Amino acid sequence: MESREISTKNGKLKLDFKDSKYATGRRKTSIAKVWVKKGTGKIYVNGKLYSEYFVSENHKMQITRPFEMIEQSTSYDVRSSVVGGGHTGQAGALVHGISKALVLFDEKHKSSLKTEKLTTRDSRAVERKKPGRKKARRSFQFSKR
Repeated sequence: MESREISTKNGKLKLDFKDSKYATGRRKTSIAKVWVKKGTGKIYVNGKLYSEYFVSENHKMQITRPFEMIEQSTSYDVRSSVVGGGHTGQAGALVHGISKALVLFDEKHKSSLKTEKLTTRDSRAVERKKPGRKKARRSFQFSKR
């Protein structure tokens, strides 16, 4: 079935994503819900094309990386909704979700995506601020006198 674009009265984009695979991606405090299906290579993030949503060229390259790893950059359509964090965390969460959904689509992709560590959640996050300190580890300036 072809993907249909239907405009509603509030101008939002509705996409037909039957026969798609779903995965959740996470990075820092961002969460991406991702649906992947066979298509023409369009990537939508929160109802917009990814090139409109992400301004930085680095983020755009990062998002297309899973498709370049499996050498099928124009064979899948992606619809996603991303919440939380900033653009870097959201791009990372999107990459994680896309990679997991591609593995669900075809197990052959697992080895190539896993060697690039795209299916693994990046658990690094900001360390919390401790009491009696200026930041997480930085102390207040010491004065002898």
